[in-house]
Amino acid sequence: MGFRFVVPLSNRFSANLKARMILLVCLLVLTLTLVAGGMYTVTIGEVLEEQIGRRALDVARTVAQIPLVREHITKPHPDGTLQTLAEHIRKQTGAEFIVIGNRDSIRFSHPIPNRLGKRMVGGDNAPALEQGKFYVSKAVGSLGPSIRGKAPIFNKSGDIIGIVSVGYLQEDVRAIVHTRQSKVSLLVGVLLLLGTMGAISISSWFKKAIFGLEPEQIARMFTERATIIESIREGIVAIDREAKVTVTNQQALEILGNVMEDQVIGQHISKVLPGAKLSRILEGGEQRVDRELIVNDRALIINTVPMYEHDLIIGAVASFRSKDAMDILARQLSQVKEYSELLRAQTHEYSNKLHTIAGLIQIGHHKAALELISRESAGYQGLIAFLAKAVPHPVLAAFLLGKYNHAQELRIDFSIDPDSQLIDVPAELNREKVLTILGNLIDNAFDAALKNSPPPRVMVSFIDAGNDLVFEIEDSGSGVPQEITHFIFERGFSTKRPDRGQGLYLVHKALRDLGGQITLTDSSALGGALFSVFIPKQRKM
Repeated sequence: MGFRFVVPLSNRFSANLKARMILLVCLLVLTLTLVAGGMYTVTIGEVLEEQIGRRALDVARTVAQIPLVREHITKPHPDGTLQTLAEHIRKQTGAEFIVIGNRDSIRFSHPIPNRLGKRMVGGDNAPALEQGKFYVSKAVGSLGPSIRGKAPIFNKSGDIIGIVSVGYLQEDVRAIVHTRQSKVSLLVGVLLLLGTMGAISISSWFKKAIFGLEPEQIARMFTERATIIESIREGIVAIDREAKVTVTNQQALEILGNVMEDQVIGQHISKVLPGAKLSRILEGGEQRVDRELIVNDRALIINTVPMYEHDLIIGAVASFRSKDAMDILARQLSQVKEYSELLRAQTHEYSNKLHTIAGLIQIGHHKAALELISRESAGYQGLIAFLAKAVPHPVLAAFLLGKYNHAQELRIDFSIDPDSQLIDVPAELNREKVLTILGNLIDNAFDAALKNSPPPRVMVSFIDAGNDLVFEIEDSGSGVPQEITHFIFERGFSTKRPDRGQGLYLVHKALRDLGGQITLTDSSALGGALFSVFIPKQRKM
């Protein structure tokens, strides 16, 4: 028979995930396109106004420096010379009006000739006529609301003898913006259409890839799988098509000699279970029941079955147990107790692992994403270069990078001491426990810094000199009160919510496993708490 993957049927919920994905992606695309379109429109309006204002000011400066203007503006009445000159320049530059006025704001030129000799309106001439400033203003003149460039006219002695006002009507600017808006609206429609088509395609592919299951069903199946594997009294080992171990349980690790999971996962089955001949099952699909096998001088009873997907063998599963039933029972009871405690605390570590995974992806496999991030994040490439040199361990470097990204999202000033170095890390040192320690301490520092007065700051330093790895995490929070320093590492103790209190307990537990120590200083250079961690490179026996 073999192990076959069976998809539970659920017609009632079959379309829920697909519909939700389509709706979510469409809403996301619509929101992004509308926001981007709105911002683009506003930006275009601002840029156009700024450009037109500069153009008006440049024309005004030029006109104000023409010798003919300086000569005729001092006459008592306009004689038409400046009117002819201004109209010629206005037509050449496309301005709505060029008004030249004397020291008393009397017009010597205007697009409407019958307004010559009358006083300029708008009330924005004072900075030019009184202070000699060049500027751009918005005012309502005789032709309507306009953007104006104002330039004073100076004589050879440097005295102000008049003013030049060059303007463009705001309604002309709005007309240009509306023209651009129509193009943006068309682009928004196209993007929404493409987004909808992409959402339908992605949701259909995703639904097919997960065998038509709903998220609730997947979560239930994953929980059932994990629960079943860990509740079985026998050791479980699964392999893929290349005969490499993909899944194991704690019972199997104990039977194999109390090895670590990372020593088994990814290894060829011949190194993990020599003599089991699981690789042969991948070729012929042969099942074996209650075969005796000697591994590490220990007698095991092993059962093996192939694993199928669409009638193709994609792997195999081996279950085995010791012949000594009493040892099995004692070991199983011990593991159940330990697992029950670990499972309660496991959710507290998920965020740390997710940040580490995100950092690994950014460091190793998405060059284009890293290039984009480096352009948008100040100092990001410098941090990566520093980590590549100071922390040549991908998991640890990725973890620190992930925490940096998380700090940026929280708007926390997260820094690493430039003198830090973490090169001499023993290969046998459990990286996961180190990440547990650093992750919980840094997360607590984030929380403490955010609660105190801004700006929130967190600093991390580390050094590998000597016989210990030394880590220091300090924050700008309010510190740890003296009366609770003896209780902060106890399980369940928290100054936050009643359901918290796992972080420092996990830190203490991991340090105990590594033979390390931790000290707390209630006042750091940043004003908050300072945690110092000492992890020996060589565990004392």
